Amino acid sequence: MKNKSERAITRVVITTGISSVVTQLLTIREFLALFSGNEFVIALILFSWLILGGLGTLLARPAGIHPSRATLNRLALLSFLLAALSPVQIMVIRVLRDIFFIHGASVGFYPTFAFTFCTIAPYCLILGFVLPYSLFVIRAKNPDYPGIHIYMSDNLGDVAGGALFSFALVFLFTPMQALAFANLPLAVCTFLIFKPPSQPATQGVLFTAATLAVLVMCVYFEKPSLAPEEGGLAFYKESRYGRITVHKDREQFTLFMEGRPVFSSINIRTAEEAVHYPLSQIEKKDHILMISARAGMMGELAKHHPRTVDYVELDPALTSVLFEFNLIQKIPALHVIHRDGRAFLSETDKTFDAILLNLPEPETFQLNRFYTSHFFDLVSRRLSPDGIFCFSIQGYDNYLAEPQRRKLSSIHNTVSMFFPHILMLPGEKIYFLCGNRPIEKNIPARLKKMGISTAYISSYFYGNLTDRRIDYLSALVDPEVPRNTDDSPRLMNIMFSQWFAKFTASPKWFIITLIVFTGMYLFRITREEFVLFSTGCMTMGSEILVIFAFQVVFGYIYFQIGMIVTVFLAGLLPGAWLGEKLSRQGRNVLVLTDCMLIFLTVIFILVFTFGKEMLTASSFLLFGFSISLLCGFQFPAAFHLRGADNVAAVHTFSADLIGAAIGTLITSIVLIPYAGILWTASGLIFLKLISLIIMVNDNGNKP
Repeated sequence: MKNKSERAITRVVITTGISSVVTQLLTIREFLALFSGNEFVIALILFSWLILGGLGTLLARPAGIHPSRATLNRLALLSFLLAALSPVQIMVIRVLRDIFFIHGASVGFYPTFAFTFCTIAPYCLILGFVLPYSLFVIRAKNPDYPGIHIYMSDNLGDVAGGALFSFALVFLFTPMQALAFANLPLAVCTFLIFKPPSQPATQGVLFTAATLAVLVMCVYFEKPSLAPEEGGLAFYKESRYGRITVHKDREQFTLFMEGRPVFSSINIRTAEEAVHYPLSQIEKKDHILMISARAGMMGELAKHHPRTVDYVELDPALTSVLFEFNLIQKIPALHVIHRDGRAFLSETDKTFDAILLNLPEPETFQLNRFYTSHFFDLVSRRLSPDGIFCFSIQGYDNYLAEPQRRKLSSIHNTVSMFFPHILMLPGEKIYFLCGNRPIEKNIPARLKKMGISTAYISSYFYGNLTDRRIDYLSALVDPEVPRNTDDSPRLMNIMFSQWFAKFTASPKWFIITLIVFTGMYLFRITREEFVLFSTGCMTMGSEILVIFAFQVVFGYIYFQIGMIVTVFLAGLLPGAWLGEKLSRQGRNVLVLTDCMLIFLTVIFILVFTFGKEMLTASSFLLFGFSISLLCGFQFPAAFHLRGADNVAAVHTFSADLIGAAIGTLITSIVLIPYAGILWTASGLIFLKLISLIIMVNDNGNKP
């Protein structure tokens, strides 16, 4: 009976792992869909998830001291609650976002962090509590049960959940359907630990039925939860690259991508500016390249009668919706290419007379890669000698704030490396017209000479874009502001500062609080716990590093986030299994694996610096698996050195989780925005060097 009970609890732990990872991945995707695809949100979610999980683990300490408090039925109730909370959490995030914040509007760092932390807190605290509690329930009957087995069972479930999501759920189901499917095994396995299947308890049946009812209700209300407050929901689809919704208000259609309005059926001004500002500068307009588009652009473009228009858009689902709702029109010269714009430019041999970049602000790493020296170099090589390159950033009314001025300067200084002539036109958007010959300011006159009729430009250009305003904008450029590169994304630093400045806030108090909290925690832990702290920090720091670096090279993360998380989880299981075999040589194992982690990170720095163009998605996944394998190897060794009783297990689990949480936040919020990817990797090496020195010079005292 004892073995059957242990196996039943183990099944609950495994299915909890499956449920929790699918919930985590869908929570990340939900926040990306609601907060404009901002990668910093990923870090805030992972930090909150881990720190709350660590706190939940510490809350289980009294049950470890008094094993009689750990009962099978209480574990079952907590597991049922987890299964029900999983979809409810997503619904709460989705509904409350538009209650607390304006739909489609930017949200400040601190409100985003508070919203993230509070909405996932109930689920994460219970999840963190359940893992050690499961161990205590088993040890109430079998005091010698190895704690590492619970860790490995949980990790097995995590890997299974990540694989299930990445290879099946993401393709077959909507978010609520996926959560219902992923939580069904947990509900069944939890029901089976109440009593043997031949004698089901009424209480177990009721809790199971209630859990299943919650899952079904969330599936039923999924689409209504996405409906806007005004107008109606005309279209909804979860594509591989983001959430696409179309809202209809009277006769106007607005397409939202990742919670941001990107296309509107009534937008004549933007369409005219984006097309006629650049094309007025060239006589030959045979071959045009458009990287993304804006509503109405195709109709304006047709006035210039180009021979070919290559329209590059990453997401096939997006172009399908754009054509369906007539947000862009099909013209005879149009050739749609479903490819990453940067990858297309690096692979094509075609030369273009005009390249029009129509992307939002460089607020994310996915977008920033279109404003770096590498991208501008690609553009200059694919542009004809008399060709024109055009892009825009957010404009201003009367005053340009300092972060905006630094952003403008960084972009100007970067693009000027490849184009000797640049004209910046102020307005609601600041347009950059870049070429190898002088740019004409009198755009209405040039359009009139070409016989191109316009509604907005011909009527308002002279009143809005005076020589004085144009010269004033040029004078704002600071040549000392660093250029933006892939390796040192200065724009991300500037955009991060602008994010705070926009809401009259500063990141310094957050960073100071984080440092103080980390210092206080490190002062209280043992050497072995510090090693696990650094291991968790290394694991999640590397995961964040891979996520951001992957964005730089490939430009999309919404679809691949599940695969990256799964790979980092997958390495922990075989690592823990091998580490358990050698746990009695704990100190030597920790020293050796620290050396190997440092070596792998050095290799990452060298390859990313000198061979970035040769990197494939598989190489990132291989690096992630290798890092997590070594980190998983360290857990049993440190666990053995720390001690195997219940209290030691609580502190060991929490050290790993808190280290992972701190690593997530420091890497993404402090190191990458201010130091860049390569120096962030160097910071992880430095942390592991400290861990290595501590273990080599271990004399049994606290660090």
